[in-house]
Amino acid sequence: MGTMELLLKRGPSSDKSTIGELSIDGKFECFILEDPVRPVKIPKITAIPAGRYEIVRTFSNRFQRILPLLLNVPNFDGVRMHPGNKAEDTDGCLLPGKAKSKDWVSQSDAAFKQLEAKIIAAINAGQRVFITIVNP
Repeated sequence: MGTMELLLKRGPSSDKSTIGELSIDGKFECFILEDPVRPVKIPKITAIPAGRYEIVRTFSNRFQRILPLLLNVPNFDGVRMHPGNKAEDTDGCLLPGKAKSKDWVSQSDAAFKQLEAKIIAAINAGQRVFITIVNP
């Protein structure tokens, strides 16, 4: 059985976004762009709370496909991992990218496909997948 452990180390937030580094089992995987971390949630423009969440794959009505979903995020529903480049592309979701600049991640489709393939392989092998998110 076992688990696959993802770790997202957030960098400092700008007024528009937070960019962090995602590793899988201790090895760098990609950058992640999220909304800014805020002391009080503002709907659709706030990063999810730091913590540990299980990741499953379910059908997204918004994207009309199966995508990774973070379970039991306090005060948030439907937090997923999906491609996107800037804060306007996320309502609290995690957007992977292969490179970063201010308030932007690039090559998101490629980064997402690579990350999703690893999550699918772990789940298909009977592993549970978890992400731990830590603030700077």
